[in-house]
Amino acid sequence: MSLENAVQPASYEFELNEWIQDEKAAIELIHIVGTLWFDHSVELLIFRNQLVDRSASEILQLHNYAQNFVGKMITVQDSLLLAKEIVARDMAPARIDIGRLATEWINEKAAYASAAEFISDKLGSFIGKDKRILTPKDVVLYGFGRIGRIAARELIIQAGKGEQLRLKAIVTRSNSDEDIIKRAALLRTDSVHGPFPGTIIEDTVNKALIINGHTVKMIAAKDPSEVDYTQYGIDNALLIDNTGVTRDREGLSKHLLSKGISKVLLTAPGKGDIPNIVHGVNQKNVSIDTEHIFSAASCTTNAIVPVLQVIQKNLGISGGHIETIHSYTNDQNLLDNFHKKYRRGRAATLNMVITETGAGSAVAKVIPELAGLLTSNAVRVPTPNVSLAILKLTVETETSREDVNSVLRNAALKGELVEQIQYSISNELVSSDLVGNPCASILDSPATIVANDKKSIVLYVWYDNEYGYTRQVIRLAKHLADVIRLTYY
Repeated sequence: MSLENAVQPASYEFELNEWIQDEKAAIELIHIVGTLWFDHSVELLIFRNQLVDRSASEILQLHNYAQNFVGKMITVQDSLLLAKEIVARDMAPARIDIGRLATEWINEKAAYASAAEFISDKLGSFIGKDKRILTPKDVVLYGFGRIGRIAARELIIQAGKGEQLRLKAIVTRSNSDEDIIKRAALLRTDSVHGPFPGTIIEDTVNKALIINGHTVKMIAAKDPSEVDYTQYGIDNALLIDNTGVTRDREGLSKHLLSKGISKVLLTAPGKGDIPNIVHGVNQKNVSIDTEHIFSAASCTTNAIVPVLQVIQKNLGISGGHIETIHSYTNDQNLLDNFHKKYRRGRAATLNMVITETGAGSAVAKVIPELAGLLTSNAVRVPTPNVSLAILKLTVETETSREDVNSVLRNAALKGELVEQIQYSISNELVSSDLVGNPCASILDSPATIVANDKKSIVLYVWYDNEYGYTRQVIRLAKHLADVIRLTYY
């Protein structure tokens, strides 16, 4: 037997045993993640990727991603060690990035006598329930289309102990038994985002859906002002309008005439003086005490604004053009037919369609200093979800491809935009890989271009225009409801 053949079996057994030990650690970590989430409203993440409801194999895959992302050998054993110390303490409601903690532990553990001392130092301000007391907020979804159904899924999945947002009702034009059953079916199974990971029971007698134990009333209404939500046990609620039927203050104010509604959040660009907010960028510029109507802007605005904010801050922007390669949407025709807008009447699944977008002007509502500097257009393409924004910018400071990618990588790792920007290092990334991605913007770093003049740059920014946008809506909803937990990113 050759030496090569003699070594191979031992190597095989060694690698398999290592994997088994890692998987056991992942299973133990899953238990701790669940305990923290459901008993303490503490959510563990790994570089913004959720760990709740993950399998052992998925958790190991996320640790592999983390190693590639930060260039450190972060193991599941590291995460388990730190998670054990976290669960042993009386933590306030929080979101804690175990990836960041593990990186710091690897770099700094020589300075600490133990992992217990390390956690006490890093998370000392989180220990004690009185550090952050949350008052749950009732939520009403007005409209139940693509965004409405994804929002319902996420509100239920993120409910945890029920200390943040509580989905109490869904409003549609009809709540007949047949309608309730059909809407439950659409919520249960989605052609793009797959099956809902839970249970949905139709309670037609009480006009409700029971989703993972949450009783959600199905209310019929044709006018925003005609519902008395207090009769359903709903009060001081945040209403999320997913219809887009009305986008001005006059129309959206009708929701506030309904008993039980205190704030309105529109999932489309707001008109007039309605504040358009991209969470992570300008939510702190608007008073949630004096303003009662808000807009979460558009999916494209949420995708491009975080990246533009970083470039503007670090390099300055003197001009540019935004081209959006956008998946087809419900407002297009499945087959050729009349449409009030140019080109959108042609079959959405058979054609690339040039159409207008307000992304360029919408940016100025969030980043005023970019007013008048950007043009924009869009091409609708025959894919059902995930879009791509191409940002061709002229910057004020000479730069290089490495420098541009570096400032965006840093923004994805630390700072106020870590939930919004993901930094991709994959040379093989394609749109379907990003279905269900929770970030507003995914920078395709290998695709970044900087011209020879060192001031003309091109950035490729992916986004799940359904799920990624909805996650932004829910982040903003939590801010408006004042139920944001402590964060360690």
